[in-house]
Amino acid sequence: MIWHIDVSVANQTLSLFKNGIEVKSWRIATATNGVGEQSGSECTPRGKHYIRAKIGHNAATNTVFVGRRATGETHHPKLREQYPDRDWILTRIMWLCGLEPGKNRLGKVDTMQRYVYIHGCPDDDVMGIPSSHGCVKMRNQDVIELFDLIPAGTTVNIIE
Repeated sequence: MIWHIDVSVANQTLSLFKNGIEVKSWRIATATNGVGEQSGSECTPRGKHYIRAKIGHNAATNTVFVGRRATGETHHPKLREQYPDRDWILTRIMWLCGLEPGKNRLGKVDTMQRYVYIHGCPDDDVMGIPSSHGCVKMRNQDVIELFDLIPAGTTVNIIE
């Protein structure tokens, strides 16, 4: 069985394919700053990637992650009020690694060194509108579903 993911920045969708056939599609949110590969840009990187690591297996929905580690917190509105500027990374993380040297791998364009993920976000974040710091945000239940379906190593193509 061969899994593959296409992320459409234009449509704000993530589509999952099994053996070349689309099996599911979800609304997502990519970067507020648009697409780009430069370190520090807070843009969503384009091109061919793969999931280097899956983090958060069996974590509770709304588990808060900082630096890819569960903080012991569970996201809720009062916590969001307490930390209004926090970049909320919740529930599951699929850490992306670029496959194209000079485009999204190595040097100042390295997706993995930029800590770009597919991850869960607060339930009140709007999907379908660019609003992330470069990552691909999904609803918590959607990211759990995707996480449970695919193995690490799954290819991800981010298309402008």
